[in-house]
Amino acid sequence: MLCFSIMVINDPGKKRDAEVLFLILSGLFIAAVITGNLIFQKFFHWDFFGIYTFELSVGILPYPVTFLITDIVSEIYGRKRANRVVITGLFAALFMLLIIVVANDVPSTEWSPVNNNEFSEVFGLSFIAVLASVAAYLLAQLLDVRLFHFWKKLTKGKHLWLRNNASTFASQFVDTFTVLFLLCSFGVVDWKLFGGLLLNGFLFKVMFAALDTPVIYALVFLIRKHFGLKEASEELDF
Repeated sequence: MLCFSIMVINDPGKKRDAEVLFLILSGLFIAAVITGNLIFQKFFHWDFFGIYTFELSVGILPYPVTFLITDIVSEIYGRKRANRVVITGLFAALFMLLIIVVANDVPSTEWSPVNNNEFSEVFGLSFIAVLASVAAYLLAQLLDVRLFHFWKKLTKGKHLWLRNNASTFASQFVDTFTVLFLLCSFGVVDWKLFGGLLLNGFLFKVMFAALDTPVIYALVFLIRKHFGLKEASEELDF
């Protein structure tokens, strides 16, 4: 079994860099979560080189970024910090939901460029959608972190591509299934669309998870080189 070691940074400059990088990754993660929940009501189609036509919510576009970030944080900072990022994203999503509920409830002025009906049409379903998304998000992201470290221990820190993709594929299927099941159950999406949207969403996420493998290799290599992390079993703390 792989024994993880913690590298505590004593150099002030490197410590600052580690804190800044963690904040940037956390900020990008939260931004992706919030954006996906806000824009989900628009659906689009994408012809993938004539092989397959995707029909997806635009809310799915920023979502693969969240799994990429949790995998990077898991690899560099460890499981505890990755879970902290996930929980922080959860509170951000719930706060956003509260703001939307209040904003939807207050009456618009006569001269408001966006009236009550227009605002409700765009954001009115966000309450149900965000609740469904939050439930799916929490389950999938915590599963992703757990599976990532399971594979890391099993492979003794080798084969980053395996733990990146194996954890992401499983967790993204759980996420896609859960959010669509809840949306269909609450009547936001028709049940007849469930199977197609599940297949479309999962294939899209899997494709991007596979494409981001070179990205995570490059980023992890650069981060490890900068902080002097020599082994895959070595994780950063500050």
